[in-house]
Formats: sequence, C-alpha cells, structure tokens
Amino acid sequence: MNVLVTGTDGYIGSVMGPYLIENGFNVRGLDTGYYRAGWLFNNGEQLYPSYINKDLRSITAGDLEGFDAVVHLAELSNDPLGQLNKEITFNINHKGSVHIAKLCKEAGIKRFVYASSCSVYGAGNDSYKTEESETNPQTTYATCKVLVEEEVSRLADETFSPTFLRNSTAYGASPRMRFDIVLNNLAGLAWTRGIIEMISDGMPWRPLVHIRDISKAVKCVLEAPIESIHNEVFNVGDTVENYRVREIAEIVGAAFPGCKTTFGDSGGDNRSYRVSFDKINSLLPGFSCDYTAEAGAREMRELFERIDMDEKQFLANPYTRIKQLKFLLGTRQLTSDLFWVKK
Repeated sequence: MNVLVTGTDGYIGSVMGPYLIENGFNVRGLDTGYYRAGWLFNNGEQLYPSYINKDLRSITAGDLEGFDAVVHLAELSNDPLGQLNKEITFNINHKGSVHIAKLCKEAGIKRFVYASSCSVYGAGNDSYKTEESETNPQTTYATCKVLVEEEVSRLADETFSPTFLRNSTAYGASPRMRFDIVLNNLAGLAWTRGIIEMISDGMPWRPLVHIRDISKAVKCVLEAPIESIHNEVFNVGDTVENYRVREIAEIVGAAFPGCKTTFGDSGGDNRSYRVSFDKINSLLPGFSCDYTAEAGAREMRELFERIDMDEKQFLANPYTRIKQLKFLLGTRQLTSDLFWVKK
C-alpha cells in the first residue's frame, strides 16, 4: 500500500513513518518544516525515503497521485498554538484538512485517516466519554477537530472511506520531541530541575497514549477491511490509562529518583475528561496498547540519561510548538499567516 503521511516532521509523524515502513508500507511524507530545526536524538530508524516539502494549504491533486491512502496529521498541534491566532487556526486545521480530504476523494484515494483528538470532549462530569458522547470543545483547536470530523464524514461513500482517530494526549520519545505535552513536560522538569512544581491541584482527568500506540492504531486502520473502518470514529487509547494530572505527576516523579512533587490550588483550566476505549479494543482488528504511563516515564528517563540532556535542550524553541512559531514569526521567517517568507 502506498501511503502519504502529512506532518512528516512532527512529533508523531517522525515516529509513525518509520513504524509504517517497518510494517511493509510504502510511505512518503509531507511537511512544511516549522519544527525541522529540532532533532533531539538519533535511533537508527529508517526515515521517509522521500517527502513533499509543502504547506498543507497548498496541496494540489497532482501531489496525491499514486497513493492508496492518506494519513493526515499536519495541523497546528495543540490548544495554546490554536489560540495564538484563531483565524489562521481555522484556515489550517479546519479548511486545510477538509481541502485535503476533498482532493483525496477526487483523486480516487479510498482510505483517509484523520488524526482527531479526545480534546473534543472538552469538559464535563467524571463519566466515561464514548464515541457516541456529545462533544464539548473548549478551544479553537478542539473546535476545528469537531468541524473536520463533521464535514469529512459527509464525504463518505462507496468510493471514499474516512476514519477518525480521536487520540488521547500523546507521550513518548520522538526525535522531533515535544515538551509541551503533559507527561513529556513533567519528565523534562524532573530530569533538569529535580522537582515537579504543579501550579494547580492536578485534579482534571486526561487519557494518555504512547505515540507508537497511535502509530499502531493507524497501521490497524490501514490493514482493516473497509467495512470495519468506513466512516468510523475510534477513541485511541486504553481505558485504564485515564489519569488525573496529579497522578501523572506522581508517576513521572517515581521514575526519577530523588524527584520531589508539589501541588498548588485549583487552576483555571476547565478541560477534564475520562474516555472509554472499549470500541477500538474490541472492533479494530489487531489493536491494543503496548505502553503504559509508567513505561513512558521510564522511557523518558532512560533517553535523557543516554543523550545527557540538559536544560538548554529541554527549553529549546523547536520542542515547544508555540515558542518555535513565535520565534519564526519574530525573525520574519514566516508571514503573519504562517507561510514561509520567500527571499
């Protein structure tokens, strides 16, 4: 199967590509390169043999020739980034993603896998959210995910089979590292400072999933019979991997000997959701999670030890998405609408 993965140079994409190649897929990547300056470590994996260096908003039908499936990861990648400029976020994450899906359908590409997010559930009581639960997005990022799901779902027919993977909050080692997501961030603090100081009480719920388990879910969707994944939504993770943020901090602290963990008062972040993953674990052939938060925290510690990571690396712009984009804007490498400045 010939597969195009958008977001080649992203945190997930730089792991997913080699994973799919290892599992027998012919993979090409696409990325505009915002985070290409960040490369935390080498692991000897085969990266994309070729890629398209292009903004997703500029993709044409010609870019999609010869592919059997498209896995779409490339968007502005978290809540703070989405709030930086809401109009641009809608243009990229919403309109850009729907644009790619429509081009795929026109090009006769039957399988379209969209990386959505459990953040669409937003806020609510402690009941477990299923794929049938009402969405309640709290941010521009999450709102765009809901809009893309709704609009691309309406494109589904006998020639076009989209699948929507609502990923839990990701963690795990990636060459294109992110330290602006909860477990990775806490691990970086534990390693560089020896203390995790929570400014909130850490009571909101978050489901977690390793990036290799996200990659595994994509692999399973690509291999599944069309009828089992056609226009389906799957929460990606494992129900036992729902944690309060303070529990994540405690898990990370335990993986770093001598690390102290402190908590503050109730914070202003009202995002809190627990998620059920019964559907994906029972209905998507071959899927189950291979990683736990405890294993992920140990993986972080072992990586930091191996590369002797210091605080400068931890705080470097490319590993925090909003810092990197502000840097590229401030140095006039990007236009205000996040296209590269051409000299």
